[in-house]
Amino acid sequence: MAEREMDFWDHFAALRPHLVRSAVAVVVLGVAAFLARGVIVDGVLFGPRSADFPTNRLLLAVGQALAVLCERLEAWTGWGWSVDPGAFDVSRLDFKLINTSLAGQFNLHMKISLLAGVVIAMPYVLWEFWRFVKPALTPHEVAVTHRFVAWVSLLFFTGLLFGYFVIVPLSLNFFINYEASPSIVNMIDVGEYLSTVVVASVATALLFQLPLLVYFLTRMGLVSAAGLRSYRRHAFVALLVLAAIITPPDIFSLVLVIIPLYWLYESSIRLAARVERRQADGQ
Repeated sequence: MAEREMDFWDHFAALRPHLVRSAVAVVVLGVAAFLARGVIVDGVLFGPRSADFPTNRLLLAVGQALAVLCERLEAWTGWGWSVDPGAFDVSRLDFKLINTSLAGQFNLHMKISLLAGVVIAMPYVLWEFWRFVKPALTPHEVAVTHRFVAWVSLLFFTGLLFGYFVIVPLSLNFFINYEASPSIVNMIDVGEYLSTVVVASVATALLFQLPLLVYFLTRMGLVSAAGLRSYRRHAFVALLVLAAIITPPDIFSLVLVIIPLYWLYESSIRLAARVERRQADGQ
């Protein structure tokens, strides 16, 4: 059959089986998440409010260790060193979760299950997308992008875990323990709580895609390693503002978040330089 240029409907017909298989994967994993309600809701989403959450135990141990260290420095130097261990205790979350809608819990359960299906199926959905575009790629482009799914998935889940284990507990600690008046009792809508957990985790996962974004922009000639280096200070200030927005207003939380964000930017510079070297070599 003579080769011809595919029109929109031809592309859509080729894309349709990939969309169907991706949708089936999301639905199947969403149903599994719906049945695993205790693990997804009680174990994962409600985990950061528990005193046994790994981050909560770790930060409390750090606070206690610093308090002991300051006591020894005070005894040795005679100066007034002091640290409140409670400042690092993010497990003091005294609040109740309430539901104010008749079908609220069921609808919330459905949304959580669907979102869990999308997140867990992400590597397979990306693989289906890559399979769709693969016939249009040259052998060199296939060789360059064959690890696309693995890298996107790795950065996505790394960012997801960082947001879940670092940003979420710190944010919850600040907002729940913030007191405008002692007469106000915190009774948080369960939807608001889960939105905070999900948005903070997913937003961080997307933010961790920065190196891959820079990789493709460099290959298209839109950014360069030299340009990224020249904007180091601007990028640091921008990331500092971003970290201040998504974290509680304290230095410890800010430093804890800005370090990996700036490391991503530096990694993007090295990645851009590597792409430029390979392009100069004709690869």
